[in-house]
Amino acid sequence: MTLGIMQPYFFPYLGYFQLINATDEFVVYDNIEFAKKGWINRNRVLVNGKDAYITIPLKKDSDFLEVKDRYLAESWEGDRKKILNRITESYRKAPEFKNVYPLIEKCILFEDFNLFIFILNSLKEINDYLEIQTPLVVSSTIEIDHTLKGEKKVLEICKARKATQYLNPIGGMDFYSKSNFSNEGIELHFLKANEFSYRQFNNEFVPSLSIIDVMMFNSKEEIRKHMNSSYSVL
Repeated sequence: MTLGIMQPYFFPYLGYFQLINATDEFVVYDNIEFAKKGWINRNRVLVNGKDAYITIPLKKDSDFLEVKDRYLAESWEGDRKKILNRITESYRKAPEFKNVYPLIEKCILFEDFNLFIFILNSLKEINDYLEIQTPLVVSSTIEIDHTLKGEKKVLEICKARKATQYLNPIGGMDFYSKSNFSNEGIELHFLKANEFSYRQFNNEFVPSLSIIDVMMFNSKEEIRKHMNSSYSVL
């Protein structure tokens, strides 16, 4: 059984969903410390040919709280309308707008102000749209010592879920040891995604934007074809 583990991200880039699609089970961290200026509550979309951030405003609270203990700000009621307007103005002439916008709107209007639950819902909705069958597991529901950090925690999660292989994005090669995993009877592999470029109106291509951008310019079939073939496992 191949396992993947990641933090929850707000409409993450295509590689995130490619990793989910390549695993048999995918664990989403909810009991991990919220990281400022990361991708948990923000991402980038195309605005007038350039990248621009869309951000979930958060209720002011301790910087040391875990993701599952953070909440959206009260201003979200108005802010989400601004995000939807920005997406509409930026993508209404995109080839897949009519198919994709209702999905994005449904995710943005989801009525739960808990940050983790809000993001998890959008991950599930996009998985459904892209026909990704991989089950999502919430990390805090797994019976391990959750005070563990880094590689030790990943190994314990793998053992608890009876994984025989752990698949991580290529960017994590320096953080994990194949021998440490092998000693536990687990194969460690890294997913290296091939670049996926496509036409963004008549602009110079801006890579690594949110999955929103990918879905607006590519059909579900084109995205699935890329997810299933355009990567290598090291």
